[in-house]
Amino acid sequence: MLERYSRLAERALRDEPPTREDCLWILDGQDLEILPLLHAAFEPRRRHFGRKVMVHVLNNVQNGLCPEDCGYCSQSRDSEAAIRKYPIKSEEDILAEAEHAARSGASRYCMVSSGRGPSLERTKRLAAIVRKVKERWPIEVCLSVGLIEDEHARILAEAGLDRLNHNLNTSEEHYAEICSTHTYQDRVDTLGAAKRHGIMPCSGLILGMGEESGDVVEVALKLRELEVPSIPVNFLIPIEGNPVVSDGSLSPERCLRALALMRLVNPRAEVRIAGGREGHLRAVTPLALYPANSLFVEGYLTTRGDAVRDTYAMIRDAGFEVEGNPSWDESLPEEGGFRLRGGDGQILKPEVRREA
Repeated sequence: MLERYSRLAERALRDEPPTREDCLWILDGQDLEILPLLHAAFEPRRRHFGRKVMVHVLNNVQNGLCPEDCGYCSQSRDSEAAIRKYPIKSEEDILAEAEHAARSGASRYCMVSSGRGPSLERTKRLAAIVRKVKERWPIEVCLSVGLIEDEHARILAEAGLDRLNHNLNTSEEHYAEICSTHTYQDRVDTLGAAKRHGIMPCSGLILGMGEESGDVVEVALKLRELEVPSIPVNFLIPIEGNPVVSDGSLSPERCLRALALMRLVNPRAEVRIAGGREGHLRAVTPLALYPANSLFVEGYLTTRGDAVRDTYAMIRDAGFEVEGNPSWDESLPEEGGFRLRGGDGQILKPEVRREA
């Protein structure tokens, strides 16, 4: 049986994906042992990333007020979740939070804005902020703003944007079950626009929305086909008032299997433990660092996450290393009073100014 795990690792080290049969076995095999699987996934992770862990900070620059009907999202038009809605934050606040992210050791600062997609005027405004962040701090910048086209991508590329996030979320076949106001192809087209203009795409999925294992495999293979270098793996957070609720499938082992699958299918990609890790992975979170090499810290737009200090302690206790950035002030996460502002759609501490 150990030979099967060895073959998975060997294929990944040759940049070959598992067979479809092996992909389904990784997710559903009754005779699969989780530790040998994690070891197989660790082999390509170690080759391409060593034992380093990239830390990402999300900044919810605009919350709610979205016309789309994505059923998993508490910011959508159909959600009845009790979130705090607000228009775009001031440039001063966004830049201050970028500085906090850099000084906390984050590898990448991710600005997220709700809505179908930005106007060209909004895109130019965001591009100006991206340029200032890049000028002031040695930290990568990612932007998640919904659907974009070539002109939007050109403006953002000229500003120096490193990554543009737009998750596929699920397979093309399952997509209509979670959203009707735009299509799976719309999301693929957005990633294509970013790539054509030299912006690295960031795209992943959400598990726990009633998908079959075959849907998970299809997403993993599609991300490989699109050559996506940054893949967040989200675990659905059940938020009261959302049309799509957790299907109950996400045991800690299921989450680990999915992360291992994503690594073995996409051996060179940055695989990220994203939303919901605290509630779904729980005590086995350190094991997730064997297939994954990055994670979010502090929060996920409208929900809170583990604190910087606790996350860094977990990474180090597991024998891994925080990658950091040249502006990292390592004393800040250890002091206990330093907090970033992830998940500020519900709770804002400290209060920040807003502008229309």
